[in-house]
Parts: sequence; structure tokens; C-alpha cells
Amino acid sequence: MIKLEHLTRCYGDFIAVDDVSFEIKHGEIVGLLGHNGAGKTTIMKMITGYLEPTSGKIAVDNLEVGRDTRAIQKRIGYLPENCPVWPEMTVIDYLDYQASLHGVPVDKRDAAVASAIRRTVLEAKATDPIQTLSRGYRQRVGVAQAILHNPDIIILDEPTNGLDPTQIRHMRDLIADLAKTATVIVSTHILQEVQAVCERALIMRAGKLVVDARIDELQQSGGLLVTVDRNADKAFSGIPEVTKIVSHAEEGGHHHYRLEASNDAAPVIARVLNREGLQLFALQPQRRDLETIFAEVNEEVVNG
Repeated sequence: MIKLEHLTRCYGDFIAVDDVSFEIKHGEIVGLLGHNGAGKTTIMKMITGYLEPTSGKIAVDNLEVGRDTRAIQKRIGYLPENCPVWPEMTVIDYLDYQASLHGVPVDKRDAAVASAIRRTVLEAKATDPIQTLSRGYRQRVGVAQAILHNPDIIILDEPTNGLDPTQIRHMRDLIADLAKTATVIVSTHILQEVQAVCERALIMRAGKLVVDARIDELQQSGGLLVTVDRNADKAFSGIPEVTKIVSHAEEGGHHHYRLEASNDAAPVIARVLNREGLQLFALQPQRRDLETIFAEVNEEVVNG
């Protein structure tokens, strides 16, 4: 398990990460979302031990970053946003070199390189110089170097950045395959990627963690859509489960409401509307995508 407690990182007077706490269990696929500059990469660098927190604590199982940094790094595979590669080296030579840096024993190195090439579907490019590869294949080489030592945790920073739609689809498939044997954290500002491959979203805004929830829970948290035959403001105001009338519009003699309400509000609303003599045409949950949620979260910054 990865556990962050009150993690803060400052650069002079600028607070890049501000009192962030969360836990990630073994086997989860988690998306770390936020605009550029929100603090995502800074968090990843601190988890991997390449950047020291100003304050707070990071633990991986019983190991602590700072005290046990080297031991933690051996358990983590990391793809930075701009993965450093040696363009003149062939894929297989580069991965062999990286395997030595990861501490893979000499007698197991060939097997580790072969496995990483197979898992990232690089067989056809294994003897090609890296400088001849497309962006998509270079990203695959970056992922391959991150999994050479069979890490328990894989951290991918903007893995689909600059890829075309076909390459993005291949990267999604690769991430899903990696998640079969490891905990995966994907940092991105591309919402569709998190929605496509992750089970849970952590949304950063200006250095703070503002959302931590499962994707399915977020999509079901959009409230209720209700259509009745006349104005129902008074009826809704008397229902404790309805916390807010988000919007109300009249069209063609029907009144359309979007309500902020608890998960168990629907049957209560139906009973009250029936009791008040209103005709109910529609009552259904509103599903939201991550794009809508992300926009709402960041709109709060604009509106104060």
C-alpha cells in the first residue's frame, strides 16, 4: 500500500503540493488528474524518492521515503514525462543497460529484457536504434525500462502525451495488461485516458487534492433529473434528501429539474410529488463524465 500523509512541497514561497493525503491499495489502477502545474509530477517524483518533501510522510508498505528510499525505488517502475533514452542505442542494448541500473542480476538480465520487450510488443523493433522509432514506440521503450525488474508499483507520467489515436489505444491496452500484476498510477491531464483505464481518480488543483473517488461513483454523483407537469419548487424544498435545486427550466408545459440529492432520494421524491398531486413524467439519475466533473472542480477556482 502507498500512503501519503500531509505531503507538502515548496519551491521558495511557491507551494507546489499543499498538504496532500491519500492511500492506494495493492492492485489499484489510479489516475492522477490535473492541469499542467497542478502538482501531479511533483507528487510522482516524491513517491519515487527523486524529490524530497518539504514536510509530510510517504510510506510504501512498511518502508518510508527518506529512510528506505533505495529499497522503495527497487519496488517501483517509473516512466517520467520525458523519459531519458540514448537515441543511438538499439532498443535491446538500451534495455540491457537499464536492467543493470535496476540491479537485475547478470544471469537473469537476458530473460528480463526479453520479457519487457514481449510485454510491450517491441519484438519487431528490438534491434532498431531508438532514434529511428516513432513517438509511440519510444513511449513503449520507456514503459519497458520501467518494468524490467518486475516492480510492484508502476508510475506513468503522461504516458499518452504526443501519441496518435492508434498509439493511444495500444498504450491503454498495455496499461491494462501491466495492472494485472502491479499497482498502476497514471498521471495525465487527458480525462479520457483516466476514464478508459482507471478505477479511481485523484484530481489535483493548485497543489491541493480536491477529489478522491472511484470513477463509477463520480459518474453516478450527478444528482437526479426530474420532469413534472408544473412548478415543484415548494415540494422539493420540503424534502430533506434534496439538498439543492441545481436548475429548473420550463418547456412545452413540462418542468425539468436537476436536483442535488442523496443516493436514496428517488423513492422519497416520487412519494412526495404524488402526495402533492404533481404528475411525474421522468425521474432518473444524471450520469456525468470526468470532463464535466473536472470542469466543475476547476470552475470553483475561477468563481472563487
